[in-house]
Amino acid sequence: MVPKEILSKVRRIQIQTQAIVQDMFAGQYHSAFKGLGMEFEEVREYQPGDDVRAIDWNVTARSGRPFVKRFREERELTVFLLVDISPSLDFGTNQQLKSELVAELGATLAFSAIQNNDNVGLILFTDQVERFVPARRGTRHVLRVIRELLYHEPRGRGTDVRGALEYLDRVVRRRSVVFLVSDFQTEAFRQPLRVVRHRHDLIPVLVRDQRESELPPVRYVELYDPETDQQVLVDTSSRRFRDRLRNWHAAERDKLQTEFRRLGIDLIDVQTGASFVEPLRRFFQKRGSRR
Repeated sequence: MVPKEILSKVRRIQIQTQAIVQDMFAGQYHSAFKGLGMEFEEVREYQPGDDVRAIDWNVTARSGRPFVKRFREERELTVFLLVDISPSLDFGTNQQLKSELVAELGATLAFSAIQNNDNVGLILFTDQVERFVPARRGTRHVLRVIRELLYHEPRGRGTDVRGALEYLDRVVRRRSVVFLVSDFQTEAFRQPLRVVRHRHDLIPVLVRDQRESELPPVRYVELYDPETDQQVLVDTSSRRFRDRLRNWHAAERDKLQTEFRRLGIDLIDVQTGASFVEPLRRFFQKRGSRR
């Protein structure tokens, strides 16, 4: 039995994200992603402005008047949310955990997909694949996806993006739009990233919190890594320490962005305590204009 507080969170997220989808992303999601191909629809008489390459010469020859072929895009897509639920996501300092941001963002993407009659699936992972939800369409199915994002209790303690990508490559044979949502606090996933990139439309989403890279000067603070159980005492009043921490995180983020850019992959960068709407809107607009 799902606890009442989880059901109430699901309902709240449903109301919030459906409003975002209807008010802000109408049409943008559709234009951002290509369908599976073009399907013949009809032949009609040529009109000024039609592309001459679309002329159906057989019909034109029989009728004595120019006719053109019309096609429509085969729209049905499959969207997979490949979501990191490792313990490092249970962190947040701007009145929002990274995991809560992930749930809201995932719900928005899922509702955007079903509004366009696309299928949505979910893969949750830590240092192992924790849950696989096959891709389907419909509001009830999306509510199940949101419930899994909020309610699933992870068994693993680490983060294995490589393993998650390899699992996706094995079980999802149909070409899909894949949103890889993680804080990417791990290494060694470049090779499967290249493999999956060729088979699917892969879109990484970097989820971060400001306090991971910028600490206030409050003297000694004990930092704890929930994935390794390591603890370290640091002096946050040291400007040198704070600068080194900030520079290290900036360098890691730049390295990640460079790797994605090299593969021709668009990165969505979101942060707790800030709206994810604008980064998502920019991404949709960029993809739509590129098409």
